[in-house]
Amino acid sequence: MKKILIILLTIISISSVFAQSDKRLKGLEKDLNEILELTKAPGFAVAIVEGKKIIYAKGFGYSNYENKIPADENTLYAIGSSSKAFTASILGQLRQEDKLSFEESPTKYVPDLKFYNDEMNNNITIKDLMCHRTGLPRHDFSWYLFPTNNKDSLLLRVEHHEPFIGVRQQWYYNNFMFLAQGVIAERITGKSWEDNIKERFFKPLGMTRSNVSIEEFEKSSNAAFGYELKKDSIISKMDYYHIAGMSPAGSINSSVNEMSNWLITWINKGKFNDEQILSEAYINEAISSQMVVSGALPDKDIPDMHFSNYGYGWFLSSYKGHYLVQHGGNIDGFSANVAFFPSDSIGVVVLTNQNGSTIPGLVRNTVADRMLKTQKTDWAKKFSEQKIKAKKEEVEAKSEMTSSKNRKHKTIPYFAGLYW
Repeated sequence: MKKILIILLTIISISSVFAQSDKRLKGLEKDLNEILELTKAPGFAVAIVEGKKIIYAKGFGYSNYENKIPADENTLYAIGSSSKAFTASILGQLRQEDKLSFEESPTKYVPDLKFYNDEMNNNITIKDLMCHRTGLPRHDFSWYLFPTNNKDSLLLRVEHHEPFIGVRQQWYYNNFMFLAQGVIAERITGKSWEDNIKERFFKPLGMTRSNVSIEEFEKSSNAAFGYELKKDSIISKMDYYHIAGMSPAGSINSSVNEMSNWLITWINKGKFNDEQILSEAYINEAISSQMVVSGALPDKDIPDMHFSNYGYGWFLSSYKGHYLVQHGGNIDGFSANVAFFPSDSIGVVVLTNQNGSTIPGLVRNTVADRMLKTQKTDWAKKFSEQKIKAKKEEVEAKSEMTSSKNRKHKTIPYFAGLYW
């Protein structure tokens, strides 16, 4: 045990020294502390991967805000939907083992899975589940407000979920479809999704502290508490959310140090420590465009950030001329972003204990500008400007609403078309 601890401390020490000597990272911590202050977050952690190495890993702020316990690179956070790439990858392994085809119907393996209509029952494939193209919207209240540990029971609810559009016509994010993938893997392997994740990924990737449930999370040392920001200034503790049976859609808890091993695997065509964890064929397919998410046209201020597509558990886009593969995660009190640039062999993971936070994106982009040697954008400044603009629009909206109430003929406020 002492020997393992010494090795870990040595790795962290080497990473720290390397970071200090890497000119790309000069002044980075000043920028990251500014983001922490502006967002009023309790804390976050970030790790940077290049090739087969972690070149930087550090925590900022606190994992336990009340007791001022510092966050570090080994602090555990809930990663939410950043778990989805793990779930899809189990199916990638099973396909490599000739145990399923992505073109098959999911009902071949889960006969009790039924959809809203015959078109869906007859046409939806496993691949459709993996890239959110079933036509089903989220229907998240169906699981979030009525959780259960029974995955099969949750899947029975799908039959009552009405689609927005036909199969493969438009991209709609859907957590139930990742639950279905987890159950397919359970039926094929005879093991729970949780055990599949631990055996197929955590063990070979050395993710010894990562876990898949709140029960395990609560028993872990150096695990962050989750928080939300109230009234733009009050950091308020939140209860952990027990995701229960919906676990394949987002229940992994991990640290930036251990998530770095996951990124190293993807950057190196499925290999970690010379072991082929995922096939190169699956890696290439998973990070290729399987469905268009939206047009995502270039912005006039940053014209080389554009397009928005989806692979298998990954969002795909262009970041300043570089191919970006990433997935965020949000669950009560926590936000995450796991990202890599395959053509540049660079990865960034950001985990924070702030609910619905902008930190993961701000930190990822700040790091990416340095690592990719692109023109730097002051992301902290952009955040401040957008916040001021949003406040102004909120005041104007309230004023317009008050004004409309005093008129003889009522008018609809301009924000009436927005949805949550």
